[in-house]
Amino acid sequence: MANPVLTRGFGTDSPIVTDDERMTLGGVGRSTLILFALFFPAAVWGWNQVSLEQWPTWTIGAIIFGFVAIIAAAIRPRWTPIIGPLYAVIQGALVGAISNVYQDLYGTGIITNAILATSLTVLAMVILYVTRTIRVTERMRSIVVGATAGIFLFYLVTFVLSLFGVGMPLVWDAGPLGIIFSLAVIGLAAFNLLIDFDLIERGIAGGAPKWMNWYAAFGLTVTIIWLYLEILRLLGKLQRR
Repeated sequence: MANPVLTRGFGTDSPIVTDDERMTLGGVGRSTLILFALFFPAAVWGWNQVSLEQWPTWTIGAIIFGFVAIIAAAIRPRWTPIIGPLYAVIQGALVGAISNVYQDLYGTGIITNAILATSLTVLAMVILYVTRTIRVTERMRSIVVGATAGIFLFYLVTFVLSLFGVGMPLVWDAGPLGIIFSLAVIGLAAFNLLIDFDLIERGIAGGAPKWMNWYAAFGLTVTIIWLYLEILRLLGKLQRR
């Protein structure tokens, strides 16, 4: 799945508020923690619902909901206080199910490695952003958002084709092109974190309204889940080699 709360506009078309009902770093942090507090129990539930021999049909609905939720949040960001928790629960169950299958295929270590790699990537991007080692410019923002939109559409088409039994080699192939593709998507997901951090900073500085806490938290949650799944996919490809 790709991230693509594509039209985040902190500090641009959002109304400026002058009272205490503003977006804050603490508010974004609390909203993000709530989403992951919903995500992890749902992931445990999803983990226990699948096996290599049994893949439940509800997972297809969860994938569809993920696409719809991302599009809805991009169009109607004010809905994210509702969309966000629903997304966290439903995608948590889906990620748990996918993780269980990967463990069955490649062993317990792959999940631990994917979680560790995801955590270290997030930490690295936080450090790079805070220290201004990488600065988010308008050019970078345009490139990352455009590339993310392209990947989002690619995965949407891939999912639709998969319903008709048509596979996309780049997504699943363990050959050199498949691995390069996964590395590129992981890099794109990591740069989306920088875009998220920048828009949060600009939203706070611009006095964005309080509901934007949920919008920001939703964007971060989508990015981190996407990053984890892409790292998991890459590790699976490397195991197959």
